[in-house]
Amino acid sequence: MTEQRETLARLSDSDVAELTAWRRDLHRHPELSGQEERTAATVVAMLRETGPDDLITGIGGHGVAALYDSGKPGPRVLLRSELDGLPIKDLADIPHRSVVPGQGHQCGHDGHMAIIAAMARILGRSRPASGSVLLMFQPAEEDGSGAAKVVADPAFGALRPDYAFAIHNLPGVPLGQVAIMDGPTSCASRGMTLKLTGKTAHASEPHAGISPMRAIAELMPALTALGDNDRPTRDPDFTLVTITHADMGAPAFGVAPGEGRIYATLRTLTDEKMSGLVERAEAMATKVAAKEGLRLEIGYEDVFVTCENDLEATNIVRAALDQLKIPHGAGPLPFRASEDFGHFGKGSRMSILMLGAGETHAALHNPDYDFPDALIEQGARIFSGIVDQVLAGPA
Repeated sequence: MTEQRETLARLSDSDVAELTAWRRDLHRHPELSGQEERTAATVVAMLRETGPDDLITGIGGHGVAALYDSGKPGPRVLLRSELDGLPIKDLADIPHRSVVPGQGHQCGHDGHMAIIAAMARILGRSRPASGSVLLMFQPAEEDGSGAAKVVADPAFGALRPDYAFAIHNLPGVPLGQVAIMDGPTSCASRGMTLKLTGKTAHASEPHAGISPMRAIAELMPALTALGDNDRPTRDPDFTLVTITHADMGAPAFGVAPGEGRIYATLRTLTDEKMSGLVERAEAMATKVAAKEGLRLEIGYEDVFVTCENDLEATNIVRAALDQLKIPHGAGPLPFRASEDFGHFGKGSRMSILMLGAGETHAALHNPDYDFPDALIEQGARIFSGIVDQVLAGPA
């Protein structure tokens, strides 16, 4: 890292205070996937103050991107954060607790946005030595749809980067330390819905109907048994099937139900293994439904591809961390949980790193989680170091 860029990467005390206040305002007003209108408007107002060379809105929904161009040839580097919150009640004992009933920022996307906002201030004051930096505020990460829609948007096609990087905070890892590895870092997953339809009857004459009861009772353990979750997550053959919901008919005593549903989450380390797991699950459900005389409808929601870090991009991150003297290693990676950043690896060299939120910090998606504000400046330093590794001119 050159001396000049190191100076620029240091935010002032007033920067940190303002970014912290901005983050806490976002925390108070979370919006769910695909509904991030206020959040996007708040981001746009912030970005305009930094004077980007281009500001694009409405990418893949409510996505926002800002371009900072050196005017010189060189690679384009994308830095991503997410806009959306979660349908979880905020129970944190903090002054900036969510004011939206039943919704909160329990994954820390408000903090990720603040880190990218810090980068907007840094780049607004001084462009990179060469190439360009694209700051991406992506919608709808939590349901797995956002990154795919952004990448498919023609507006993004005109901005397509050579490299793409992201930071996600991670409770359980010491504050400020980094977990990173090349290869798969988080699992592919999808929510599978099975709707089983037969014939409703009076509860006194169940033989006159066709109940989904036996099919549901058979399928729940059988689907679970398709998983091979005794393998370590790093094993390419790791698979997991989790039954998350099941019901049939209405909660009544006089009716023998004629329809039922099963919700299952399918999870694998790789996309290739997911294809095989889907095929086996569908074949099993089809066989059982036919045996019981039921009509079967199969649907999918919350579809995530595997998130696989490119070796070259990950080595760039490692070099930046070494330069900054920030401890790093594989840690708990890869995750069983999913992350939709993997879509940015289609056409770009990508890497996502996990920034420690503290060993005893409340877990992600926990009702009392809140993003650690100390990570705003730390995250900006890391992103600045990555940009320097890719775009810095001669020392």
